[in-house]
Amino acid sequence: MIPSGRDVLLVIDVQGDFLPGGALAVPDGDAVIAPINRLLALFPHAVLTQDWHPPGHVSFVTSHPGRVPFETVPLAAGPQVLWPEHCVQGSAGAALSPALAADHAELVIRKGHHRHVDSYSAFLEADRRTPTGLAGYLRERGFTRLVLCGLATDYCVAWSALDARAAGFEAVVVEDAVRGIDLDGSVARAWVEMASAGVGRFMSGAFGT
Repeated sequence: MIPSGRDVLLVIDVQGDFLPGGALAVPDGDAVIAPINRLLALFPHAVLTQDWHPPGHVSFVTSHPGRVPFETVPLAAGPQVLWPEHCVQGSAGAALSPALAADHAELVIRKGHHRHVDSYSAFLEADRRTPTGLAGYLRERGFTRLVLCGLATDYCVAWSALDARAAGFEAVVVEDAVRGIDLDGSVARAWVEMASAGVGRFMSGAFGT
């Protein structure tokens, strides 16, 4: 599969807090960096996303006294997993990994910056109404296919892939360039949901020049 001018590599949330030693480390999360860097060298166009929470964000367990991390609670925007504080705006944990070779990326989408609603998808906030603007950007640039990689498979990658399909884009997830959190089988469920929506699944070695 040779990347064309209508393809864009969408690199999801490769940030300090999701990597080993981070506040919400994804198991084996740093393993995505090498295949992503290989893909970045192949794709002429790349977009990055960055979790970018204000202090006291509604998704933080510390904003809900008496609750415990990874508990799910009902909120106005829908069911919400309560996460450890992570990717706080301006913090070291919110920074993109310095090992990511993404200097040529053309856009960084920051999400989760609204205090009272979480955001997994690169396209829509968790209220499923508030757009990030990514769909309009992709259409204006003439992109038709997104190749997704990054963290985490079962949350931000899956939500972004599903929303890409709903917005009319072709979507492919690179299996060896993603890793998941896997709460109660959430990774397996995410792969099933993505397949049902027509999301492709490839290894990074399928892409070449």
